Amino acid sequence: MLNRQGRPTQAGEASHEEHLTFTGNKALQQIEPLIFEIGHHEATGVDIDKPAPFKSRLGKHARQGEIGLPGLSEPETMRHYVRLSQKNYGIDTGLFPLGSCTMKHNARLNEKVARLPGFSDVHPLQPTSSVPGALELMLELARYLMTLTGMPAVALSPKAGAHGEACGMMAIKAAIAAKGEGATRNVVLVPESAHGTNPATAALIGFSVKAVPARPDGTVAVEDVKALLGPDIAAIMLTNPNTCGIFEPQIVEIAAAMHEAGAYFYCDGANFNAIVGKARPGDLGVDAMHINLHKTFSTPHGGGGPGAGPVVLSERLAPFAPVPFIHVENGKPHLVESRGEAPAGNKPFGRMTAFHGQMGMYVRALAYMLSHGSDGMRQASEDAVLNANYIRAGLADLMSLPFPDHPSMHEVLFDDEWLKGSGVSTLDFAKAMIDEGYHPMTVYFPLVVHGAMLIEPTESESKAALDLFIATLRDLAIAAKGNDKERFTSAPHHAPIRRLDETRAARSPVLKWEKPTPAQAAE
Repeated sequence: MLNRQGRPTQAGEASHEEHLTFTGNKALQQIEPLIFEIGHHEATGVDIDKPAPFKSRLGKHARQGEIGLPGLSEPETMRHYVRLSQKNYGIDTGLFPLGSCTMKHNARLNEKVARLPGFSDVHPLQPTSSVPGALELMLELARYLMTLTGMPAVALSPKAGAHGEACGMMAIKAAIAAKGEGATRNVVLVPESAHGTNPATAALIGFSVKAVPARPDGTVAVEDVKALLGPDIAAIMLTNPNTCGIFEPQIVEIAAAMHEAGAYFYCDGANFNAIVGKARPGDLGVDAMHINLHKTFSTPHGGGGPGAGPVVLSERLAPFAPVPFIHVENGKPHLVESRGEAPAGNKPFGRMTAFHGQMGMYVRALAYMLSHGSDGMRQASEDAVLNANYIRAGLADLMSLPFPDHPSMHEVLFDDEWLKGSGVSTLDFAKAMIDEGYHPMTVYFPLVVHGAMLIEPTESESKAALDLFIATLRDLAIAAKGNDKERFTSAPHHAPIRRLDETRAARSPVLKWEKPTPAQAAE
């Protein structure tokens, strides 16, 4: 008899449920309770001398009772957090197929450069005269971003993709107001397949949102856009390649229609990693686009602090870029910190952040660009598209494609049509992937596809890694179609935590640890 790994089952080998241990641990897979459950309120890992007499200034705000935090020894504290870290799944653990999120390898060279003195220890309150190297690096990064996108200006200060969206749309709003149309142009068009942040951003800064339907092939038709245009339309927020993993074939025509109507074209740049070195958004008619440095240029998600979401701007919007920005004067870079300092012709809409951006992200992104060069970045885009289509070809005979007539770009989208009649749902399939050692792909998004499964392998993965991933999903797909429901509906079986009641968790979330009652503790 063969097990699922294809090797003979050893005598006495049984499922993990039949071998309970006294500790609850399973060899190197150790359980780890909450810190409140293993710590003691009366214990502390440090000895602090009693303070000298002092007069409290807290008044009525002073704490009246015990703080209630658990105390652990130093070894206990270390073990707790190390054990928790061992339960994480990250890009350094294995292939991370989340569609739309682009979980790619973060090159260690970039990390080394970001930790160099002068970059790692730069402080935003330093005099600019003491950080000429940092300013030069920001200028060089801006030059690369403008060259790659074909845009004349870039705002570096936004901290993330959604923050960048807000920056671009605020620049559009300022440009509309400057033309005296602020009271009339107040509607933003957003395709049904857009990222959820798009309509949220537009609404946040005071626009109304009108949906653009998706065609049966997953793209946006210029005719549908034209039918919605009028003097009230401020902009469209279109992702390209879109969230279905498809390059919008009528993007140039859509941009032209928007401009003819006096409106602007905001492109969600989340998927720029599919077209770097292949197409420049500025050439497509884009007026503003944010760039996720973590998705396209390999910086970590967040990086231990704020991320970075620079926004490139067209000539129509460049004057409205927010402060702070770098202005080169007499051959020297100068930080423009306020509207009053802006050179003639510039009309900054204001300031989005306290300081100038996240230096660590700038360094990592530029290190990636310099180490790859233009040909390397173009190849990264080509490899990302190749890998997505390789997975598509390896699974298309078992899993259904909602848009088979379009080649995939950087990600491939499946739906749940192939699961009909199996009793297995998209969620069940995703949970079973956990048992196989993979983080699930993005599920149930985009919303225009029922039971969506969105897979993005990125350019980082080798053919061997992709082959194993494809073989694993083929095995799961065959099992799902073969009535092996228990493998799916009760999965994951081997994870540290079994499947939650997600409906109950959403409706009645437990957000705070409460000490169990004696009855609960006895259970």
